Amino acid sequence: MAGNTLPFKSNYAVSSKIEPFYKGGKVQISQDEQYIFCTCGPRVNILQIDTGKIIHSIEQDDQEDITSFSLSPDDEILVTASRALLLKQWDWKQEKCTRSWRAIHNVPVASMTFDCTSTLLATGGCDGTIKLWDVVKQYCTHNLKGSSGVVHLVEFHPDISRLQLFSSSVDCGIRIWDLRTSKCICVLESHYSAVTSLAFSPDGQTLISSGRDKICSVWDLKKKAVKRTVPVYEAVEGVVVLPGKSDYSQMGVKGEGLHFVTAGSKGVLRVWDSSSARCVFTQTLPDAPALNTEEADLDPRSLMHLLPMPQSNRLATVTAEHNILIYQMPALTVQQQFVGYNDDILDVKFLGKDDTHIVVATNSSQLKVFELATNSCQILYGHTDTILSIDVFRKGSMFASCAKDKSLRLWKMDLKSGHVHCVAQGSGHSNAVGSVACSRLKKGFLVSGSQDCTIKMWDLPDPLPDVGCEPVLMTARLTERAHDKDVNSVTISPNDKLLASGSQDRTAKLWSLADMSLLGIFRGHSRGVWCVQFSPVDQVLATASADGSIKIWSIQEFSCLRTFEGHDASVLKVIFVSRGTQLVSSGSDGLVKLWTIKTNECVKTFDAHQDKVWALHGSSKDDLMVTGSADSTITLWKECEMKQSKLCFVLHVIHAIINEDGIQELEKTLLKLRQDQKESVLRFSVVWNTNSRSCLDAQAVLQVLLTHLSPEEILQYQGTRTHLEGLIPYTERHMQRIGRLLQASMFLDYMWQKMRITGGQTLKPVPHSHRLTSGVTHCQWTRTISINKNQPLRRESAQTSR
Repeated sequence: MAGNTLPFKSNYAVSSKIEPFYKGGKVQISQDEQYIFCTCGPRVNILQIDTGKIIHSIEQDDQEDITSFSLSPDDEILVTASRALLLKQWDWKQEKCTRSWRAIHNVPVASMTFDCTSTLLATGGCDGTIKLWDVVKQYCTHNLKGSSGVVHLVEFHPDISRLQLFSSSVDCGIRIWDLRTSKCICVLESHYSAVTSLAFSPDGQTLISSGRDKICSVWDLKKKAVKRTVPVYEAVEGVVVLPGKSDYSQMGVKGEGLHFVTAGSKGVLRVWDSSSARCVFTQTLPDAPALNTEEADLDPRSLMHLLPMPQSNRLATVTAEHNILIYQMPALTVQQQFVGYNDDILDVKFLGKDDTHIVVATNSSQLKVFELATNSCQILYGHTDTILSIDVFRKGSMFASCAKDKSLRLWKMDLKSGHVHCVAQGSGHSNAVGSVACSRLKKGFLVSGSQDCTIKMWDLPDPLPDVGCEPVLMTARLTERAHDKDVNSVTISPNDKLLASGSQDRTAKLWSLADMSLLGIFRGHSRGVWCVQFSPVDQVLATASADGSIKIWSIQEFSCLRTFEGHDASVLKVIFVSRGTQLVSSGSDGLVKLWTIKTNECVKTFDAHQDKVWALHGSSKDDLMVTGSADSTITLWKECEMKQSKLCFVLHVIHAIINEDGIQELEKTLLKLRQDQKESVLRFSVVWNTNSRSCLDAQAVLQVLLTHLSPEEILQYQGTRTHLEGLIPYTERHMQRIGRLLQASMFLDYMWQKMRITGGQTLKPVPHSHRLTSGVTHCQWTRTISINKNQPLRRESAQTSR
């Protein structure tokens, strides 16, 4: 441990987060090509391309979903449309709404765009009308009627002197509007399904349109007629015209004619010659398996948007899985990749020599490797079903994954380039493989645990294949039927001699890796065991269970040494930190807890997730940890010293006042404080409320402050809204716990009455108020009833399943 590291950890702080920033809809790149704008429910998120960070988030006050938006060509004005039928104009750099007005459309706006002068804004509605707005003088200039159904595409002609607007609706035609007369001068008809994209030639005389009818049409805008129909054999979502000045010979461009790029359901970029209607180049994806053409329309890698970046000679694509990829032309090499939405995070591990990357398993068949410095991501293909578990070898350049497709794979990272490729694969289980563990001392073997109730040991191939070679096949050296139900977790001891397994059958088992012989069974959990973990120092094993508890076991005597209770639901993961003297756990209650083993104490509870925290891992230097949740959020935590001397002192004073003098004296004391002191006590109460041991003192303080201070006075305190919002989730949990306690006390009343009827030992009933505040009373009740009935009571908890 580093010299400046505390012997015991006392606190972690959120260092960074990888959160969902795009869940479908429109994507736009700023004119200076530094930012990506994309929708995410009621927000427009602004991603800085260089850093991969969300630097601004424009959010609707009414929390209505944004249906469309547009950024002006000068990158100054952002206009959003929501389901509330409002248009809002934003100074997006300040995240400030500068103007709001009704859209006049009777139904939500489906599309919008600016003209090249950043003056006119066109909005296409679901009511079949198009409205034009002067955003400078702030009035509606045109109301264009005649389209049938939803107007999903509007585009100004790049030559503003023409004053023409192009639109398309569900009738599959392309309407050309003369803005001088507000009339439709022509309808271009060639497509038989929705028109998805329009692209103009540099001289403005030619238009290329794409559609889901698997054709692209090349239009002569002078004659207003189709020059050529190009069959592309895929549903096309985006089309971009290649500029004529650059050399694109690497992309098959040999002449000076008009060439364009298409993106669609096949998931690859293709270059077409408009004069010959031939495909001159097809992108290859070396790391991805070949697509089945018949099922390509359903492939998650289908491309939904294609965006030009002419200043840097790049292209950006958006996939059906909400991934944004930036390609450098003409080689079409992936320069950056951002994941807009991760779905459920099932596992995450640090990767790389200095933990520079993390590898993530989500509710999909692809692995995602994030570079922590830039949030740029590499997607790894290979598995064909949901990946359930990952484990990393000691030096961090190799890792293994397992999935529902009954297979496991071995991956290797090139430490110089950061590129990851698959080097080996193995199959042999008859059901989903739920857990995998890597050897600790040498890169010699793997162990997998499956829902077929077996454990398999796999030898690694030697030597490993080079980059670009096909993965070699691994075969299982040993197979053992280990449990009566699903094997949820396997882990290998630091000396590579022992294996522990945890199962849905409520037991954990210890095995000798030499011959896979069973050494002992750990019994004591009342629900399935989700995670097992060896201590890095002591000869003990930690288990986390769906019964809400964590247990520390002696691996010599197979006895339980410690039990930690504090989670309100299943404990899904547990790891050792601080050289085996502390634990960190994560659960279905969305909480992460830090425990000190010696004192059996929960040091700190962290609440940064809104759903089950499936993934938890510590860095090699023991100063960072990463968590992943079903809320699609990955959180990176950094160890920090808890600044709590003043916090603890004030809590001690308040606790003493309540115990010695009562609530009335506390009320008098608090009301005598200055405003800044009351503000500090309110802020402290939010922290106290996160811990069940101090929540009663926090609630007493809150009762006094909220009762005697007016809402106007409280709102004058700095950060009041944030503090009050932070109180809500924990207060709800405390109320739920008290509710369960009340139900338990009523059950004890019922049992007492039954015991009187059957002639059992008479017990004196305890008032409800005492039961809700005294855990000792409940223990005495439980012990007495257990003696009388010889049936110990057990707490039931809902069992979660993966």
